[in-house]
Amino acid sequence: MIGVKLGLKENWKQFTLLVIVNGFVGGMVGLERSILPRIAEQEFAIAAKTAILSFIIVFGIVKAITNYYTGTLANKFGRKNLLVAGWIIAIPVPLMLMFAPNWNWIIAANVLLGINQGLTWSSTVVMKIDLVGEKQRGFAMGLNEFAGYLSVAIVAFLTGFIASKYGLRPYPFYLGIVLVALGLFGSIFLIKDTRHHVAAETTTSSIARLKNIFWDTTWKNRNLGSVTQAGLINNLNDGMTWGIFPVLLASKNFNLAQIGIITAIYPAVWGLGQLFTGKMADKFCKKGMLFTGMLLQAITLVALVWANTMTHYIILSTVLGWGTAMIYPTFLATVAENTHPLDRAKSIGVFRLWRDLGYAIGAILTGVIADLFSMNAAIIFIGFLTFLSSIIIFYRMKCSQGNSVKILDWIFGNLSNT
Repeated sequence: MIGVKLGLKENWKQFTLLVIVNGFVGGMVGLERSILPRIAEQEFAIAAKTAILSFIIVFGIVKAITNYYTGTLANKFGRKNLLVAGWIIAIPVPLMLMFAPNWNWIIAANVLLGINQGLTWSSTVVMKIDLVGEKQRGFAMGLNEFAGYLSVAIVAFLTGFIASKYGLRPYPFYLGIVLVALGLFGSIFLIKDTRHHVAAETTTSSIARLKNIFWDTTWKNRNLGSVTQAGLINNLNDGMTWGIFPVLLASKNFNLAQIGIITAIYPAVWGLGQLFTGKMADKFCKKGMLFTGMLLQAITLVALVWANTMTHYIILSTVLGWGTAMIYPTFLATVAENTHPLDRAKSIGVFRLWRDLGYAIGAILTGVIADLFSMNAAIIFIGFLTFLSSIIIFYRMKCSQGNSVKILDWIFGNLSNT
């Protein structure tokens, strides 16, 4: 432990390698984003809507459960070992997608992909937090999530492009073989475990240990519980947006090119925005960041029902992306801020368990409401849940006792000075 220092500047080499590895992690999800529905429809005679719904449910549940066990096992077996294990589990995934004889093989591949994502993404998140210490966690998480989701978008675009030139299978999934090879090689030979950084921070941390990590993170702790419920609701509305937004746009007579532009704006703003909002989370009170982000999401989701023009949807997709960007890196930074270093990995695992279950819950809930009533009813209901989540944050959370600035005070203060 001699010579171990915490901080982004002090550990920039390892941090950069972890960002790159997380880019490979995100790329594995991108393999399926653009061409899975066409494979389902053209090769297995399954409706695209059913295919997307089943993917979200299976992937969300498996990833959520894996997240929990990653947090539990990280302290026992080491972050790096779990990262390597996650890449080993991913080895069959691109091959299964290439040569699947029926849809059950695709579902099985997504089970392995969910395990891969839970182990690898959770490990890189915790290791980055270990490295940077207390001061730059928000910025660190912004970089982490930016790299992951940008890679999702890039690989999704590349697989779609390759499929349009050479067919749906097998050529697009060769990218997966490259991603697995690079991710596994980098994790084994370049990434170092961060247990010494955890030990160094443990000696200086003044945060009390949690009595029951699962229940404190789930609800009992005011700050942790507020973040966990917001994480679940965020991924619930993201699952709804992912599954029903293209259908809503098609019902309003938008063509495929227009739908592609509108649906790309939301994740693009979400991904790029985290380069800025992650840094904001280090300066501003995290309660204000989360409340504002969830409130923006709620207002935008409800407004979608009354939108009609391309301009309306571009503006709303941009605002929705910014709202999500405000909360995503702030979630993880808040969990880290409110947990002792020895509790952190397991607490993040519990948070990510509930957060990723939101995908499955959102997909099922949206489908049921849309089938019983209408798509607009489903969107309004999910918007209401998001608004309720913002209110819970407003009344339950407290700002840290550090030097964090209240975001609304800062905004109104600058307005009064102009």
